[in-house]
Amino acid sequence: MIRLLLALVPAIWVVAIAIIAVQNATPVSFRLLNLQSIEIPFGVLLAFCAAAGMLLAALVLLVLGGNPLRSRQKQRPEP
Repeated sequence: MIRLLLALVPAIWVVAIAIIAVQNATPVSFRLLNLQSIEIPFGVLLAFCAAAGMLLAALVLLVLGGNPLRSRQKQRPEP
Protein backbone atom coordinates (compact mmCIF):
# COMPACT_ATOMS: atom_id res chain seq x y z
CA MET A 1 0.00 0.00 0.00
CA ILE A 2 2.83 2.38 0.87
CA ARG A 3 4.57 1.68 -2.46
CA LEU A 4 1.36 2.61 -4.25
CA LEU A 5 1.22 5.91 -2.39
CA LEU A 6 4.90 6.55 -3.12
CA ALA A 7 4.17 6.09 -6.82
CA LEU A 8 0.97 8.15 -6.80
CA VAL A 9 2.39 11.28 -5.18
CA PRO A 10 4.93 12.06 -7.96
CA ALA A 11 2.36 11.07 -10.60
CA ILE A 12 -0.15 13.56 -9.21
CA TRP A 13 2.56 16.24 -9.14
CA VAL A 14 3.43 15.60 -12.78
CA VAL A 15 -0.21 15.87 -13.83
CA ALA A 16 -0.70 19.06 -11.81
CA ILE A 17 2.43 20.63 -13.29
CA ALA A 18 1.31 19.67 -16.80
CA ILE A 19 -2.10 21.27 -16.30
CA ILE A 20 -0.61 24.45 -14.84
CA ALA A 21 2.03 24.59 -17.59
CA VAL A 22 -0.59 24.43 -20.33
CA GLN A 23 -2.74 27.10 -18.70
CA ASN A 24 0.15 29.46 -17.87
CA ALA A 25 2.42 29.80 -20.87
CA THR A 26 3.37 33.38 -19.97
CA PRO A 27 7.13 33.86 -19.62
CA VAL A 28 8.36 34.82 -16.16
CA SER A 29 11.81 35.51 -14.76
CA PHE A 30 13.03 34.13 -11.46
CA ARG A 31 14.79 36.54 -9.12
CA LEU A 32 16.87 35.37 -6.17
CA LEU A 33 18.76 37.96 -4.14
CA ASN A 34 20.47 40.03 -6.84
CA LEU A 35 20.41 37.41 -9.62
CA GLN A 36 17.75 37.19 -12.29
CA SER A 37 17.11 34.33 -14.71
CA ILE A 38 16.10 34.49 -18.33
CA GLU A 39 12.38 34.58 -19.10
CA ILE A 40 10.96 31.05 -19.23
CA PRO A 41 7.37 29.77 -19.12
CA PHE A 42 5.87 29.48 -15.64
CA GLY A 43 5.22 25.75 -16.03
CA VAL A 44 8.88 25.07 -16.84
CA LEU A 45 9.99 27.06 -13.80
CA LEU A 46 7.49 25.17 -11.64
CA ALA A 47 8.76 21.83 -12.98
CA PHE A 48 12.37 22.76 -12.21
CA CYS A 49 11.44 23.85 -8.69
CA ALA A 50 9.47 20.65 -8.04
CA ALA A 51 12.34 18.51 -9.34
CA ALA A 52 14.86 20.42 -7.23
CA GLY A 53 12.65 19.94 -4.15
CA MET A 54 12.34 16.21 -4.75
CA LEU A 55 16.11 15.86 -5.23
CA LEU A 56 16.80 17.90 -2.11
CA ALA A 57 14.40 15.77 -0.05
CA ALA A 58 16.02 12.58 -1.37
CA LEU A 59 19.46 13.96 -0.52
CA VAL A 60 18.37 14.87 3.02
CA LEU A 61 16.93 11.38 3.53
CA LEU A 62 20.14 9.85 2.24
CA VAL A 63 22.33 11.96 4.53
CA LEU A 64 20.15 11.59 7.63
CA GLY A 65 19.83 7.86 7.62
CA GLY A 66 18.35 6.41 4.48
CA ASN A 67 14.92 4.88 4.20
CA PRO A 68 12.47 5.81 6.98
CA LEU A 69 10.39 2.72 6.15
CA ARG A 70 13.22 0.40 7.14
CA SER A 71 13.46 1.92 10.61
CA ARG A 72 9.77 1.18 11.21
CA GLN A 73 10.18 -2.40 10.05
CA LYS A 74 13.01 -2.97 12.51
CA GLN A 75 10.82 -1.85 15.42
CA ARG A 76 8.10 -4.44 14.76
CA PRO A 77 8.20 -7.40 17.10
CA GLU A 78 8.63 -10.80 15.48
CA PRO A 79 5.65 -13.19 15.76
